[in-house]
Amino acid sequence: MSPDFLSELFSNPLDPGYADAAARRAQQGPPTGWRRTSRRSALIVVAVLIGLLFAVAYRQTVADEPRRSQARADLVGQIKQRQEATDDLRGQADRLRDDVARERDAALGADEAAQRRDAEAATGLRRVTGDGLVVRLTDAPDAAEGGGEHELGRIFDRDLQLVTNALWASGAEAIAINDQRLTATSTIRKAGGAILVDFRPVTSPYEIRAIGPRDLDDRFADTAAAALMRKVADGEHIGFDTRRTDDLNLPAATEPQLNYATRPAPPSPTPTSAGTSPIPSGGD
Repeated sequence: MSPDFLSELFSNPLDPGYADAAARRAQQGPPTGWRRTSRRSALIVVAVLIGLLFAVAYRQTVADEPRRSQARADLVGQIKQRQEATDDLRGQADRLRDDVARERDAALGADEAAQRRDAEAATGLRRVTGDGLVVRLTDAPDAAEGGGEHELGRIFDRDLQLVTNALWASGAEAIAINDQRLTATSTIRKAGGAILVDFRPVTSPYEIRAIGPRDLDDRFADTAAAALMRKVADGEHIGFDTRRTDDLNLPAATEPQLNYATRPAPPSPTPTSAGTSPIPSGGD
């Protein structure tokens, strides 16, 4: 590019075609007659069409709102109805389980029944009662709905996992979260904005009840999990408190589904040394 071209470009940035059109428009003056009328009519028609479009969209939105609200209300009602039915069935199953346990204990001997009760209590398949600790976790008062992974002021599944693991390590013998008994195969996970304990949703406030030794509260207070939750409670204003409670009653967990089972092999006889024979009973 020559220096003259650059100078011309900066001194006259407007394209010559635009300059000629502006000059002709200046010579002709403002539009008059049919041109002015047609332009004004076109603007009016466009404005009317835009207004009509907005009016139709608004009316459609208003008309659809009752249907959406009704559909949401119906879904909420169905969820509550199914949850109530599930709770009733769960209570019926617990009562039947207690009846079966009583009949089984009556058929077994005293020692066998006691061993079975201890095994079921240890595995979470029997109701247990005892003194222990209650840990209460609640969302912050200003926590927004949604439950995003990085949202502040909400209790997440990892918080419940942290507290329950610390309680197990502190000597807890039985733990339940909002009346959901934990076993060796229990899961605490997040699904969308809900927290599931063994595939059953739990909501704030979260009450973690644990039965254990008398110094369970002191042991738990000294754990790193308790220190972390106290720090998070101070920073994000979530609720975190513990209290020692007597006569806690924890429900039994749902019995796991048996996928397969095999009969154990009978114990093999004790091998004897070569060249010897078993000592007969009753010999001198």
